[in-house]
Amino acid sequence: MLEEYATVVQLIERLHRHFLDVLRTELRRVGNEDINAVQALLLFNIGEDDVVIRDLRDRGYYHGSNVSYNIKKLTEMGYLTQERSPHDRRATRLQLTDRGFEVRRVVKELQGVLVDRMGRNGVTPDVLRGGAKALEQIERTWTDYVRYGPD
Repeated sequence: MLEEYATVVQLIERLHRHFLDVLRTELRRVGNEDINAVQALLLFNIGEDDVVIRDLRDRGYYHGSNVSYNIKKLTEMGYLTQERSPHDRRATRLQLTDRGFEVRRVVKELQGVLVDRMGRNGVTPDVLRGGAKALEQIERTWTDYVRYGPD
Protein backbone atom coordinates (compact mmCIF):
# COMPACT_ATOMS: atom_id res chain seq x y z
CA MET A 1 0.00 0.00 0.00
CA LEU A 2 2.96 2.33 0.58
CA GLU A 3 3.81 2.31 -3.13
CA GLU A 4 0.22 3.11 -4.16
CA TYR A 5 0.04 5.87 -1.56
CA ALA A 6 3.29 7.43 -2.81
CA THR A 7 1.94 7.32 -6.37
CA VAL A 8 -1.25 9.12 -5.31
CA VAL A 9 0.68 11.83 -3.40
CA GLN A 10 2.88 12.48 -6.44
CA LEU A 11 -0.20 12.54 -8.66
CA ILE A 12 -1.92 15.09 -6.39
CA GLU A 13 1.07 17.42 -6.66
CA ARG A 14 1.36 16.93 -10.41
CA LEU A 15 -2.37 17.42 -11.03
CA HIS A 16 -2.39 20.68 -9.11
CA ARG A 17 0.51 22.04 -11.19
CA HIS A 18 -1.13 20.82 -14.41
CA PHE A 19 -4.45 22.40 -13.49
CA LEU A 20 -2.70 25.74 -12.92
CA ASP A 21 -1.06 25.31 -16.35
CA VAL A 22 -4.49 24.71 -17.90
CA LEU A 23 -5.85 27.86 -16.22
CA ARG A 24 -2.83 29.88 -17.34
CA THR A 25 -3.31 28.65 -20.92
CA GLU A 26 -7.01 29.57 -20.87
CA LEU A 27 -6.33 33.02 -19.43
CA ARG A 28 -3.84 33.67 -22.23
CA ARG A 29 -6.28 32.32 -24.81
CA VAL A 30 -8.97 34.81 -23.76
CA GLY A 31 -6.47 37.66 -23.62
CA ASN A 32 -6.23 38.06 -19.84
CA GLU A 33 -2.55 38.11 -18.94
CA ASP A 34 -2.60 40.49 -15.99
CA ILE A 35 -3.51 37.86 -13.38
CA ASN A 36 -2.00 34.47 -12.73
CA ALA A 37 -3.69 31.09 -12.45
CA VAL A 38 -3.67 31.08 -8.65
CA GLN A 39 -5.41 34.45 -8.62
CA ALA A 40 -8.00 33.25 -11.16
CA LEU A 41 -8.69 30.21 -9.00
CA LEU A 42 -9.04 32.48 -5.97
CA LEU A 43 -11.66 34.55 -7.80
CA PHE A 44 -13.49 31.37 -8.77
CA ASN A 45 -13.47 30.10 -5.17
CA ILE A 46 -14.75 33.40 -3.80
CA GLY A 47 -17.80 32.81 -5.93
CA GLU A 48 -21.04 34.68 -6.41
CA ASP A 49 -21.50 35.90 -2.84
CA ASP A 50 -19.28 38.01 -0.67
CA VAL A 51 -16.93 36.06 1.57
CA VAL A 52 -14.73 36.80 4.57
CA ILE A 53 -10.98 36.30 4.02
CA ARG A 54 -10.84 34.05 7.08
CA ASP A 55 -13.36 31.69 5.43
CA LEU A 56 -11.01 31.15 2.47
CA ARG A 57 -8.25 30.15 4.88
CA ASP A 58 -10.55 28.05 7.05
CA ARG A 59 -11.84 26.12 4.04
CA GLY A 60 -8.26 25.10 3.45
CA TYR A 61 -7.91 26.78 0.08
CA TYR A 62 -5.07 29.14 0.96
CA HIS A 63 -2.39 29.97 3.50
CA GLY A 64 -2.47 33.33 5.25
CA SER A 65 0.31 35.29 3.54
CA ASN A 66 -0.50 33.82 0.12
CA VAL A 67 -4.16 34.79 0.26
CA SER A 68 -3.41 38.24 1.69
CA TYR A 69 -0.90 39.05 -1.05
CA ASN A 70 -3.20 37.87 -3.84
CA ILE A 71 -6.25 39.65 -2.44
CA LYS A 72 -4.26 42.88 -2.24
CA LYS A 73 -3.13 42.52 -5.88
CA LEU A 74 -6.61 41.57 -7.12
CA THR A 75 -8.11 44.56 -5.32
CA GLU A 76 -5.49 46.90 -6.79
CA MET A 77 -6.21 45.55 -10.30
CA GLY A 78 -9.99 45.97 -9.90
CA TYR A 79 -11.06 42.32 -9.65
CA LEU A 80 -12.22 42.53 -6.02
CA THR A 81 -13.64 44.99 -3.55
CA GLN A 82 -12.92 44.80 0.16
CA GLU A 83 -15.14 46.07 2.92
CA ARG A 84 -14.78 45.87 6.68
CA SER A 85 -17.64 44.05 8.34
CA PRO A 86 -19.79 46.47 10.35
CA HIS A 87 -20.26 43.82 13.05
CA ASP A 88 -16.64 42.66 13.34
CA ARG A 89 -14.08 45.25 12.32
CA ARG A 90 -11.39 42.52 12.15
CA ALA A 91 -13.26 40.74 9.35
CA THR A 92 -12.87 41.90 5.77
CA ARG A 93 -15.56 40.94 3.28
CA LEU A 94 -14.60 40.35 -0.33
CA GLN A 95 -16.80 40.66 -3.37
CA LEU A 96 -16.03 40.22 -7.04
CA THR A 97 -16.26 43.22 -9.33
CA ASP A 98 -17.48 42.91 -12.91
CA ARG A 99 -13.89 42.13 -13.93
CA GLY A 100 -13.74 39.43 -11.25
CA PHE A 101 -17.02 37.92 -12.42
CA GLU A 102 -15.66 37.81 -15.97
CA VAL A 103 -12.65 35.75 -14.84
CA ARG A 104 -14.96 33.51 -12.81
CA ARG A 105 -17.10 32.98 -15.90
CA VAL A 106 -14.03 32.00 -17.94
CA VAL A 107 -12.95 29.48 -15.29
CA LYS A 108 -16.47 28.06 -15.01
CA GLU A 109 -16.75 27.63 -18.78
CA LEU A 110 -13.33 25.98 -18.82
CA GLN A 111 -14.52 23.52 -16.17
CA GLY A 112 -17.44 22.62 -18.43
CA VAL A 113 -15.14 22.04 -21.40
CA LEU A 114 -12.86 19.83 -19.28
CA VAL A 115 -15.80 17.80 -17.96
CA ASP A 116 -17.02 17.24 -21.52
CA ARG A 117 -13.56 16.05 -22.56
CA MET A 118 -13.35 13.68 -19.61
CA GLY A 119 -16.74 12.25 -20.53
CA ARG A 120 -15.58 11.65 -24.11
CA ASN A 121 -12.52 9.89 -22.67
CA GLY A 122 -14.67 7.49 -20.66
CA VAL A 123 -14.56 9.17 -17.27
CA THR A 124 -17.93 8.60 -15.60
CA PRO A 125 -19.52 10.28 -12.59
CA ASP A 126 -18.92 7.04 -10.65
CA VAL A 127 -15.21 7.17 -11.43
CA LEU A 128 -15.06 10.78 -10.25
CA ARG A 129 -17.02 9.96 -7.08
CA GLY A 130 -14.63 7.10 -6.30
CA GLY A 131 -11.61 9.35 -6.80
CA ALA A 132 -13.14 12.08 -4.66
CA LYS A 133 -13.88 9.60 -1.88
CA ALA A 134 -10.28 8.34 -1.86
CA LEU A 135 -8.93 11.91 -1.82
CA GLU A 136 -11.28 12.87 1.04
CA GLN A 137 -9.98 9.91 3.05
CA ILE A 138 -6.39 11.00 2.42
CA GLU A 139 -7.31 14.55 3.42
CA ARG A 140 -8.93 13.31 6.63
CA THR A 141 -5.82 11.28 7.48
CA TRP A 142 -3.53 14.25 6.89
CA THR A 143 -5.78 16.63 8.84
CA ASP A 144 -5.92 14.23 11.80
CA TYR A 145 -2.14 13.87 11.72
CA VAL A 146 -1.65 17.64 11.82
CA ARG A 147 -4.20 18.10 14.61
CA TYR A 148 -3.45 15.10 16.79
CA GLY A 149 0.06 13.99 15.87
CA PRO A 150 1.33 10.52 14.99
CA ASP A 151 -0.76 8.68 17.60
